[in-house]
Amino acid sequence: MKKTLSIFLLATVLTSSAQTDYKSLPFWNPKLSFEARVNDLVSRLTLDEKVLQMLNAAPAIPRLGIPAYDWWNEVLHGVARTPFKVTVYPQAIAMAATWDTGSLAMMADYSALEGRAIHNKAIELHRENERYLGLTYWTPNINIFRDPRWGRGQETYGEDPFLTATMGKAFVRGLQGDDPKYLKAAACAKHYAVHSGPEPSRHSFDVSPSMHDLWDTYLPAFHELVTNANVAGVMCAYNAFQKQPCCGSDVLMTNILRNDWKFTGYVTSDCGAIDDFFRFHKTHPDAMSAAADAVLHGTDIDCGNFSYKALGEAVKQGKITEQQLDVSLRRLFMIRFRLGMFDPPSMVKYAQTPASTLESPEHKAHSLKMARQSIVLLKNEKNTLPLSKKLRKIAVVGPNADNSIAVLGNYNGTPSEIVTALQGIKNKLGTGVEVVYEKAINHTNDTLLAYADMRNQFSFEGKPGFKAEYFSNKDLKGDPDLVRTEETVDHNWQEGEQVNGNIRALNFSARYTTNFTAVADGETTFEVEGDDGYRFLVDNREIINAWTRNRFGARNYRLKTEKNKSYRITLEYQQLEGKASVRLRTGNFERTNLAALANRLKDADAIIFVGGISPQLEGEEMRVSNPGFNGGDRTSILLPAVQTETLKALESTGKPVVFVLMTGSAVAIPEAANIPAIVNAWYGGQSAGTAIADVLFGDYNPAGRLPVTFYRSDADLPDFEDYSMANRTYRYFKGEPQFPFGYGLSYSNFRYDELKAPVTTAAGRKISVSLRVTNTGKMDGEEVVQLYVAPNGAQAAAPIRMLKGFKRVALKAGESRMLQFELTPEQLSVVDENGVLRQQKGKLMISVGGGQPGVKLKTTSNTLSSAITVS
Repeated sequence: MKKTLSIFLLATVLTSSAQTDYKSLPFWNPKLSFEARVNDLVSRLTLDEKVLQMLNAAPAIPRLGIPAYDWWNEVLHGVARTPFKVTVYPQAIAMAATWDTGSLAMMADYSALEGRAIHNKAIELHRENERYLGLTYWTPNINIFRDPRWGRGQETYGEDPFLTATMGKAFVRGLQGDDPKYLKAAACAKHYAVHSGPEPSRHSFDVSPSMHDLWDTYLPAFHELVTNANVAGVMCAYNAFQKQPCCGSDVLMTNILRNDWKFTGYVTSDCGAIDDFFRFHKTHPDAMSAAADAVLHGTDIDCGNFSYKALGEAVKQGKITEQQLDVSLRRLFMIRFRLGMFDPPSMVKYAQTPASTLESPEHKAHSLKMARQSIVLLKNEKNTLPLSKKLRKIAVVGPNADNSIAVLGNYNGTPSEIVTALQGIKNKLGTGVEVVYEKAINHTNDTLLAYADMRNQFSFEGKPGFKAEYFSNKDLKGDPDLVRTEETVDHNWQEGEQVNGNIRALNFSARYTTNFTAVADGETTFEVEGDDGYRFLVDNREIINAWTRNRFGARNYRLKTEKNKSYRITLEYQQLEGKASVRLRTGNFERTNLAALANRLKDADAIIFVGGISPQLEGEEMRVSNPGFNGGDRTSILLPAVQTETLKALESTGKPVVFVLMTGSAVAIPEAANIPAIVNAWYGGQSAGTAIADVLFGDYNPAGRLPVTFYRSDADLPDFEDYSMANRTYRYFKGEPQFPFGYGLSYSNFRYDELKAPVTTAAGRKISVSLRVTNTGKMDGEEVVQLYVAPNGAQAAAPIRMLKGFKRVALKAGESRMLQFELTPEQLSVVDENGVLRQQKGKLMISVGGGQPGVKLKTTSNTLSSAITVS
């Protein structure tokens, strides 16, 4: 006993002594400069330690007191993928539709505070090393949404370089804060640089745009965030650029980012991108050569934790030196020091952020504000909107009407409460108006699975329900850690959330087994849905195999049944990362009779159809192949045909039909001419339904503006894989769009007058443009004032026009305001065929107003134009 006690005391003394020893090291001294501390820390690392610190999941180094840390965290529109409840704002494309940099900066500020609260909570729980609980956020996505078919365009700020750069800078400044010493959180601009689909080939395709397109379209936003917003990080893309993988590109990484722009922050690869060097691009023979080349080009982190493990051997073989690794390590640890991770919490004001910050009333109110601000009124014939709150009966129809997934978009967190469009309308009208709801159709077909509660038909070994076995590995290996009976299979966890017992939602698996006893001859449909992977078996025969990463999308199996016969049902599930969800439902398919639907709803006073698309159909590298969709992208921008047919059926009632569109990208609406009112609500976040109801019933005057062009048909689009900007976006498209970039209506009218601009100016000088805007309507409202510059045509590759200024202003009914824009020589310049920004002499046309000049659609504002001669 005495010997055991002595050993324990000795161990305690040694542990305490070790802690005292490392705390005395210079890099732990907060009085020294960050640079001195970083240099000291890196000098103390062994080669093996250095290599592991360059993985996204960097392990702890106990001898130095360095904690483990995972660099991979997400905050696209609120902190994402954490096990904690958070505020979820509208999707990025929706926030771009606000054209409000102040609102976006505040959203980023609030999200950073929630991220700090989560990180502080993680430290309390000794979980600060886990993914999605850190402070380095791989946001914003500032790729240019050049083609509406790209599924990840919803994550961007639209198709225009100036709007993207301006909104991106606001986000970065809001997220990173203004403390002179510490970062509130670290933003990361992605995906550098020429990257916007197609998703199915993103690991292997090569892009070689012209120098004009590179510098005119694809690089400006990255340049602004690096040189003017001091973004902490950059993520290099999967694809190749001019036959070199982006993360190993001489042009992008070495020449431009590190040498020309002098970027000293960190660069992470997209996840698995270094492996792509040798797996798909075939530019390198193996992981070692790929890793060495990526580091030499300035890529500091290997997200994926695989290829960079070969760096130690690369040093030994002379492919890279340890000193060259040190360059990356200094950049990485500088970020961690700037986040305050090596200083006492009392010194870092953000380290005091309490858990009560999560979903605070102020944050939730701002989410609702941005949802309102993002809504774009596309059409409003005969003042169909706003609807009266005194109507007798309203019908709400469509696949997105009560779809809580659709309002959240992708890369999202989980809020405590989600308001769908249906719920928002019901909340708005109370019990005084009858609200009837019919889903009617799915997004792409009219055959709905009519779910049926068949729980009494499931049993295992005499007990009702399912035998549920949970494993603390992702492959169902060994004995289960927990076995229990569950009534149903219907689970949804965030990564890291407690599943049960000692199992948390990260790299775990489960098996659900039961016997299904049929009560009649016929057919029963089983619908399986899961994220990440699953296998579905009937009588030990594999029916569905989605074991690889599945993302969204349910799969169905129709079982032919015999009365009183039992069938062994097995559902195997694995979770790898991110959200964890698995669900098994039963029912039978029923095809919707649209004529009968119209007949049922003909006594409604108004019909609200909530349709469009969904993040279950568009997104990142998805296993989706519905008609019009492929791998996360779209193969057609047309509204799915079944929705067009449903709109026609609803119009046959003779009642006003309002189309509420939910989407992350432009949708061509063939039936637009016959629909009196169209509202684009995007993916509006946790309060989307409240915002939609506020607009529909006149409690909010819409002022969102399109950040993308809505084309009329697929025929308007060039080849998706062609990265030339010819005939793409409002800047180069020569056709007539269905709804143009910058477009949006209001319940008010706005008049512009008193435009003042110089007639001539000398090259190299700034100019000032001023004008007056008046709300001539009867309702208070907001207007997005937009300024465009049309080049003189001397450059053959020049855009038709370029957005160069905008302001969102609130005006009471009858109120006027004078506005002024300052334009720099750079804003009056165009990129030539060699990629050089030049100010041309001759005439330019300046246009200011509520949208682009020359719009042929009905508008609620005018535009003014003035010619300026540059000498």
